[in-house]
Amino acid sequence: SFGGGCNGTKSLLLTLSVSLPQSYFVSDYDPTIEDSYTKICTVDGKETRLDILDTAGQEEFGAMREQYMRSGEGFLLVFALNDLGSYHEVQKFHTQILRVKDRDDFPMVLVGNKADLEQQRVISREEAQAFTREHRIHYMEASAKNRYNVDESFFELVKIIRRFQEIESPPPQSHHSGKQKRGGCPCVLL
Repeated sequence: SFGGGCNGTKSLLLTLSVSLPQSYFVSDYDPTIEDSYTKICTVDGKETRLDILDTAGQEEFGAMREQYMRSGEGFLLVFALNDLGSYHEVQKFHTQILRVKDRDDFPMVLVGNKADLEQQRVISREEAQAFTREHRIHYMEASAKNRYNVDESFFELVKIIRRFQEIESPPPQSHHSGKQKRGGCPCVLL
């Protein structure tokens, strides 16, 4: 689930790092300063280790949060669809991440949690989608209670991180001496 940060009415910032598989997944949650989890999953046929840091969006730990933002490879910005305050808080997280990363964009997914509470919704899908269109990030709705789109939001973030890393660090091109054939294949002259 998304942990205690969004089971109540608070916003939640999940910092994600993706690496080679190893370790285990811890599912218990104790909303203290932070909690970390490691989970092995397969995304698009590739086994991936997710290192998840749940900072629970607690304001009193803002300095520590900036450190997590510096090291994170992607972020789930989780807010409660029935809480306007948590929605505004994740918008601040978005701005803070871009400031800390010194970038105009970075891998993020905005997740509206508590989709099961449609009658209590105060943030419309259209409002959240307008924010994500403006800031070029992905939007999903989820329900931690019903396990709807919880795993999928992490998988979507992994895909976004991978695309971002491919653009930022394309695979090295082999540098051969010689000329290129018209077909684009390297031709080595000996």
